This record gives sequence, C-alpha cells and structure tokens, in this order.
Amino acid sequence: MSVIKAHIRAMSAYKPPLDGRNPDTNVLLDFNERTLPVSEKVQRALIDYIQSGRLQMYPAYGNIVELIANYAGVGVDQLMITNGSDQGIELVFRSVCGAGDKVVIPGPSFAMYSQCAKIENCSIVSPQYTREHGFPLQEVLDAIEPDVKVVVVSNPNNPCGTLLARDGVEAILKAASTHGNNAAVLVDECYFEYTQATVADLVAAYPNLIITRTFSKTWGIPSLRFGYIISCAENINALLNVRGPYDINQLAVVAVRAALENFSDVSSYIDEVMLRSKPVLEAFLDEQGIEYWPSSTNYIWTFPVGPEAVELALRAAGILVRPKADADGRLGLRITLGTLEQTKKAIEVLRVATAS
Repeated sequence: MSVIKAHIRAMSAYKPPLDGRNPDTNVLLDFNERTLPVSEKVQRALIDYIQSGRLQMYPAYGNIVELIANYAGVGVDQLMITNGSDQGIELVFRSVCGAGDKVVIPGPSFAMYSQCAKIENCSIVSPQYTREHGFPLQEVLDAIEPDVKVVVVSNPNNPCGTLLARDGVEAILKAASTHGNNAAVLVDECYFEYTQATVADLVAAYPNLIITRTFSKTWGIPSLRFGYIISCAENINALLNVRGPYDINQLAVVAVRAALENFSDVSSYIDEVMLRSKPVLEAFLDEQGIEYWPSSTNYIWTFPVGPEAVELALRAAGILVRPKADADGRLGLRITLGTLEQTKKAIEVLRVATAS
C-alpha cells in the first residue's frame, strides 16, 4: 500500500503537452512564451558564469531582490524571489490553507491554482468567466465566506486574456478581509509587462494581498524558472520560512540581472507583440467573423469552426497553438502572439484552414 496521502493519490498530474516542441522547426505559439531568443547580453552573461568555475558552488543571490524591487516599485522587504511563479503559487496555498478549507478560483484558468489547492485537500469554488461579462466579480464576492482562505485573481486570466480592473480587485480585497473573513487574495500578474496593470502599490494597505510574477513570459527565460512574490513585509518574512534557501537557480539570477540591465530588448519585444502583431491578428479574426475573447495580453483565445482541423492545418505548417475548451466544453485555440512576421505566417494558414 502506498504511503502517499489518499487525496494526492486520487489526483491527476498536470501534464502540459511539451513533447515535440522544437523552435528550429516550429513557430511556438502554444505556451504564451516569448517567441524570440533572449538578447545576446543575457546569453553572454550565462556563458561567462558557466565558464567562471562556480557551478560547483551553492547559489548566492547578492542584491537581486533589491534590483527587482526597484523595478517593481516596492520595498525590498515586500519582495521575495521564487523558483518560477509556480512556486510562488504553491507557497501561498501551502502557507495559508489546510485540509477542508475553501478556495475561490474563477475558471477556466491556469491549472496550477487548482493543482496546488487539491494538494492541500481544499474545496474549490469556481465561478466562471464569460466572454460577455469577463471576470465573474459578483459571483466571487458572493462566494467569499468565513471559511474561504484564498481567492485567486489571475490578472489577466489564462486562457481568455481577461483583465479585472483595479476597483474590482480592491472590492475583492475588502470583502476578503471584512465581516469575519480573513482570506488571502492571490493576484497573479505573470503577464504584467504586457498589460502594465498592477496592484503592487496596495500591498501596504491590504495585508491579505499577495502578488505573483514571473520572468518566464516577456523576459523569455521559462527554462531557468524564476519568479517573485510581492506582499507586505510580514507575509514575505513568513513565506521565506517555507521557501528553501537554495530553491532558485543561480543561472536564473545571472540571466535576470542581465535582463534588467538591458530592458530595451524586452520593451521592444513588447511593442512588437502588442502594437504591431496583436492588431493584425484581431483585424483578421474580425474580417473572417471568427469568434474570440477580447484579450489584454499576448495571446488570443479563438473559436474557429472546426477547431480540430484548423489546429492540424497549423501543425502541418509548423505552427503550434494550444487547444483549450471553455466551461461548456466548446473547443477553442489559444494563439500566442509573437512577432509580426510570425503572426502573418499563422494568418496565412488560418485563412485557408478556416475557409475550407
């Protein structure tokens, strides 16, 4: 008999379809990644570190927290680094929840929220996003009862790209800390660079606010696993008790330091995606009458007729997108926005595939 807890044995592992992805032969529009390699300066920094004879040493992070805190506009005591934002999410659930607690996770959304909640044996309440109304704000507010321990706001949400306005986030923060409630509000800002929407300035005013961010998306280093948490100093000090002292890869720190020193590379990529590529894809979808969810970030959830055949046509052309079903089981295709050239290539295939 297994020694593992019964509720964990009963779970299913989160297994994203990563096999067979090759940037040399495919245009990778399936995982919301940066679609170009990182800058030469980031690559050079990694090579220099590898050749410095220090790989045999435990990580030493230096002033990386201070550098990121300056970038994020928060105090050094309001930020901690994590092994990707996934670890940040996990730390929140591990540190806040116990077996039988309720959590509110609007759906459909990023699978790791539910995965972490299930590991802690929590009960999940899942109000649903809709294309017409976006974030289910009133349903979330109604669900915040005294036994709720975490409320998740994925901002913007994956897969639909929906952004909850600042006043909506504040309404949740207030509801989660009044009338007998004391719930953490986890605001996932992993696409912050694309939206520029944040509530990081509110962490001092709302002790129940915890923000997660990542260097996996815009910054282009998901393989190195680097993220960070923003919250009040008291929460950060407590979460540091749970995170291990060596959890963050030294190479990730080297890459992030170089990336922060060369932000122009990141900002030019953001402009390419949001100001050039995205309007072209949206115009094509409107022209063809293909339904899609309005998006605030670097991907668009589309619903062409015959999505399976369209996905196969894109795959045959070397373009990978991500099939994602909505709450009713209707299959759509989430398309990551890359460069204008990459988007135009995808449109060429979509034009033929959706016309047949």
